[in-house]
Formats: sequence, C-alpha cells, structure tokens
Amino acid sequence: MSKTESTMVSLGTVAPAFELTDMVTGKAVGRDVAAGKPGLLVMFICVHCPYVKHVEAELARIGRDYEGKLPIVAISSNDVAEYPQDAPEEMKAQAKRLDFRFPYLYDETQEVARAYDAACTPDFFLFDRDLKLVYRGQLDDSRPRRGDFGNDIPVTGKDLRRAIDTMLRGETPDTNQRTSIGCNIKWKAA
Repeated sequence: MSKTESTMVSLGTVAPAFELTDMVTGKAVGRDVAAGKPGLLVMFICVHCPYVKHVEAELARIGRDYEGKLPIVAISSNDVAEYPQDAPEEMKAQAKRLDFRFPYLYDETQEVARAYDAACTPDFFLFDRDLKLVYRGQLDDSRPRRGDFGNDIPVTGKDLRRAIDTMLRGETPDTNQRTSIGCNIKWKAA
C-alpha cells in the first residue's frame, strides 16, 4: 500500500472547469452543477485503493447528509489499462453498492486530475459559492491498518464535515488543514 500526501493546492484557487460522464447515469456532469449553489465538493477516489475502501461508507454518508445542500462529485482518474479494478463498470458497481448520492465521474484522459493537482485517493477539494478553494485536506485522522501503519481511530469525516458546515454557514473554514493521505493516482505512462 503506497502512501502519498495531497499537494495542498493554494487556498483561493478557482475550481478548474470540467465535464465528465457519470458512470451510473451516463450523463455529462460539469463544474456548472455548482451554479447558484453554496459551493462544490470534488473528491478524487477510486475502487481498489485501501484508503478509499477504508472511508467509502463515510463518503456515502456525506453524500446522503449533504444531498440538496451542496453539490458533490467524485472523480476516478486512475489508468484502467494497468488497474482494471478501477474501470467504469467497477465504479458503477461501487456507487450502487454504497448508494452514492452524487455523480461518480470517469476522468479517462486524466486531464481533470492534473488540472486540480490531485495526487492521491482520496483527495478532497471544497470550493465556496465563488468556486474558490476553501478546504483541501484529509477526511479525518483515521487510517487503514496495514502492518505497522494505520490506526484504530474511527472514520467520522470530522475534518471535511467541519469545513463543509463552516462554509455552509457562510464562514471561512480554518486554514490550518492537514494533508489527505492515500494511494497515488495511477498515472498513464507518458
């Protein structure tokens, strides 16, 4: 299990535009889902990563808890030629199994991951109503237990939830944010 930290993009960065296909509905979804809304949460995840598996039920809960309050999209950018377990049909199965209430988008070209400077799965980017980055960092302090790594802290989503709740109140989340840690995005060979 590799251990990669998020890049911690500068707060205030504007959300790059994107339009990708939702693997469940087959519909195109873009950054414009946030138009007129209080913000946008973009999550880079995948199917096979142990870090994502560790938190995927909490991601589904966040989707349910914030449904109708905040647009959320999940994006998988992994190279499916090398990692077929992250292929679109596997993404669809994961979304259905967990009852994701948000679009699960496939970034086949990896251009969106590069535009966001995403580095790992999971990697979280929370933008305000002006599409300016207000949070990038960890879901919470929990880590999957593997060998000498990980911990027994329960998965609660407290860091991300606190940032979302603060933003939804019209306030700025605390800028003291900890990196997300996960598997590196599986980039295609150049």
